[in-house]
Amino acid sequence: MKGYIKEIHPVLPVKNVFESLLYYTDKLGFNVAFADDEKNPTYAGITKDGIEIHLQWHDASEWEAGIDRPMLRFVVQHIESLYEEYKLKSVFHNHTSLSEKPWGTKEFAFYDPDMNGLTFYCDL
Repeated sequence: MKGYIKEIHPVLPVKNVFESLLYYTDKLGFNVAFADDEKNPTYAGITKDGIEIHLQWHDASEWEAGIDRPMLRFVVQHIESLYEEYKLKSVFHNHTSLSEKPWGTKEFAFYDPDMNGLTFYCDL
């Protein structure tokens, strides 16, 4: 029997897992799947529409080194509706827009509070 990869659960580094949980649940509509501690978590998982992302505490000194932050690309349906939903939640940056790209996608992108890049897209 040949093995195959079933899912991926990316782990995003964050400065404060509790605050990140609030951001992803209140602003982006995720649900908390688990947390290693209810009051002061250092590792947690969030879910939305069948995907799962893990959030892991990293010391603030790691942000001083200027290390590139992770970038996630989410394949979505009804991108216009999701764009409007997130627009109302005030998560966008000044240059966030929904646009068609020359590589054949329609997408929008922004950063979470820990500067992890989030791009949402669909094929044209």
